Amino acid sequence: MEIIRVNTPRGLELKGAIWGDNTMDTVVIMMSGLCSNVFQNDLLIATGDLLCANNIAYIAGHAMDAFSMLAYSDFSINKQRYTGVVYDNFSFAYEDVEAYVKYAKQLGFKNIVLAGHSLGSNKIIHYLGNTSDDLVDYFIISAPVDLMHWWHVMPNVDKCTKLAKQFVEEGRGKEILPLLFGGFSPMSAETVLGFYNAYNLKNCPVISNEGETNSLASIKINGSFIIGEKDSLTEGDAKGFMEKINSYCKQPEKNQVIVIPNASHIFFGKHREYAQTILNCVEHQQCFATV
Repeated sequence: MEIIRVNTPRGLELKGAIWGDNTMDTVVIMMSGLCSNVFQNDLLIATGDLLCANNIAYIAGHAMDAFSMLAYSDFSINKQRYTGVVYDNFSFAYEDVEAYVKYAKQLGFKNIVLAGHSLGSNKIIHYLGNTSDDLVDYFIISAPVDLMHWWHVMPNVDKCTKLAKQFVEEGRGKEILPLLFGGFSPMSAETVLGFYNAYNLKNCPVISNEGETNSLASIKINGSFIIGEKDSLTEGDAKGFMEKINSYCKQPEKNQVIVIPNASHIFFGKHREYAQTILNCVEHQQCFATV
């Protein structure tokens, strides 16, 4: 694994990671979820290691502030844990995904698979549904989020939102809230409000009915959808959740929905199974038949 730096049109440098190199024909770009990076999410590492071992390059695409990790005490396990992202601007989600795709293209990869996990999936849906480029050959969407449903079921969210509004009104928008957002991450007041208002990422509204499905309907390529059987954000019907999302695509019958048994939203304890599923999607679904 090597840390990479990817430039965006707005001049911001994104920090990601790459396994393998452009001597490999195919690269999988995985846009990570909220508050996730290669130093504290073993899912990203397990996937990169397995793909690279099978001659497929892998790029972990991080958000704008993915390395600003903070240490905090998790009293449920009596250990220090690290988490981020403290600052993010979700209005630039398209630009951030595009930066990684163009970076891979510039490196000379022949085949580009664009993947995402959790909120990273919502980001790639937004990109794929709105781009006029034909740089991506196949998509892999895993554990996407119905954002407003997520907002209603996660702990501390209402309290954090109220406090974030207060901080912004007081001119303290860049300060970190004294509560872990959603019970799992420190976050600045401005980032919390930006997340709540991120209409561009409300593109899987199959439970809340709050958002848009035009992005899914506008995706020009085919791909795979992966979900954990016990994903807590699907109201107990993981397969139905993903099938509904797929139904909005142009040719849902040409996509596949894969359920990983007994797996959660973050695939805890199932990282190897998740990585193998990603590998299978790339190797066996004839992703590049038209290339």
